[in-house]
Amino acid sequence: MRKHILSVVSLFTVVLLLASCGAPKKGTSGSSSGTSTSASGPSASQWRSGVKGNWVLNTVTREDIPAAYTIKNIFDEAPVDCFVGSIWNLPGGNYRGSITFNADGTLCANGAVRTIVWSIYGGSAVDEPQFQFKKIYAGDKAANVTTGYRMNLSFADGETLVMKMPIPLDNGQQGSLVFNFTKVAK
Repeated sequence: MRKHILSVVSLFTVVLLLASCGAPKKGTSGSSSGTSTSASGPSASQWRSGVKGNWVLNTVTREDIPAAYTIKNIFDEAPVDCFVGSIWNLPGGNYRGSITFNADGTLCANGAVRTIVWSIYGGSAVDEPQFQFKKIYAGDKAANVTTGYRMNLSFADGETLVMKMPIPLDNGQQGSLVFNFTKVAK
């Protein structure tokens, strides 16, 4: 009897997970799980489901950042070009993932793997959910790492993911680096 109950609970969990596999783009209503989103976009839990998986970072573009403005590195790690082509492993469960670098260059470490712990920051009722992560080095515990990074979630449909990293400019304005990902087939 106990095995039968566990089987039914497991089946129900799998169906629920499959029904909520993608976060709709901002401004849409409804999702495959039957819950609705507000006019401002999906909830943090819908985004969490939408970003799980393996993603390749195809391009990083500038939005409202002058061409002459220099960005030396991102995430206190490497130049933007080193991240293009990287694989972001964002599994569910404990949310311990990785970024695997695939770019060759003077400051790039092709094949290097950076362990991260990621989550979706829900913010207040006014703020939009954000993707956040911390880099974890050998011997570190995530709870002891106080430095992290956040990006605004713009779009996810199960095949593409777009996140924007705010960049403060010298003139008091703000631009963004736009990260364009596609899902990696298993």
